[in-house]
Amino acid sequence: MTLQDEIDMRSTEVKSDSYAMSIGELTNLYTDAEIDIHPEFQRFYRWTPLQKTKLIESILLGIPLPPIFVSQRKDGIWDVVDGLQRLSTIFQFMGILANEEHKKVEPLILEETKYLPSLQNKKWDDPDDPDNSFTSAQRLFIKRSKLDVKIILKESDEKSKYELFQRLNTGGSPLSEQELRNCILIMENRKMFNWLAELSKDEGFEQCIVLTDRAKEEQYDMDLALRFVVFRTIDTSEVKRAKDINEFITDKMLEIARNPDFDLEKEAEAFRETFNYLNAAIGSDCFHRYDNIKQRFSGGFLLSAFESVALGVGYNYESILSSGGNFDILGRIKRLWGNEDFLKRIGSGKTASLRMPKIVPLGRELFKL
Repeated sequence: MTLQDEIDMRSTEVKSDSYAMSIGELTNLYTDAEIDIHPEFQRFYRWTPLQKTKLIESILLGIPLPPIFVSQRKDGIWDVVDGLQRLSTIFQFMGILANEEHKKVEPLILEETKYLPSLQNKKWDDPDDPDNSFTSAQRLFIKRSKLDVKIILKESDEKSKYELFQRLNTGGSPLSEQELRNCILIMENRKMFNWLAELSKDEGFEQCIVLTDRAKEEQYDMDLALRFVVFRTIDTSEVKRAKDINEFITDKMLEIARNPDFDLEKEAEAFRETFNYLNAAIGSDCFHRYDNIKQRFSGGFLLSAFESVALGVGYNYESILSSGGNFDILGRIKRLWGNEDFLKRIGSGKTASLRMPKIVPLGRELFKL
């Protein structure tokens, strides 16, 4: 197949349209529940009040904003693929933004900016504080301001909006890989998102991974929980073909989310039993480096240790638990850290797509009863 053949084939997978829409029209779509900005996403975006104010300032000054990308669902509703923070900011300033519990978010109060210092303490419309409210003319100006809206039509390939979401929200975006995946999962299968979020709060799991507040803020706990679900029983030969492990995890997540036969209950049991066992047996040292000379754990959390120990125990958890306490988990971890093949796979410069096809099967074998 030639390059042009590939271009022709792929370009037919995305059917799109575009409109210039006023903020007033977008506001009406939002209040009529005809556009879904996914309030759950708000926890993943971290714009400051000043960043939000600068967006309102840009609208007032007539500075062009990037287009809003939406995907048209089969029911006709628009899913916001890119532009959620911009729309959320506008709706919050106007006092109509609702959170995931369908409760109104506290309206935005603006801050002073370099070009418009008088924005300090300004509100959209507060009858009790007219001096700090926008005038009727200023509100109308914002409502009549137009944004470009790019629409991925429902006839497009199902994967298109997720591919677009990743591309538009990667690079300069403050979102972590898992925050991106969480947004995609919410769009695809809210039930699975809530299930995964609940798993990540399991006490045994939390005690084993011991993450920093920053890592938790960036949803690294959900990243690890998802990795467990994706890789616990997978044929590791699949991983060898993955050029980008994060893309591989996202694709597998969507595969699971779309599979009505995937047993969430069974996988949740494997997850909880694995980490309850590891927490009781080893505790917070589970995924730290073990020094066989000094006979102790040291350092912080290591992803390679998680990939071997958690996935190895998870793969064999039923037989381990049935051993009646006769399984020497510490001895197996010591053997892992004395294994030359393992050690040479986890050094610097070893990518996950090269590391995991080797150390995941090693863990499964090493933690076999």
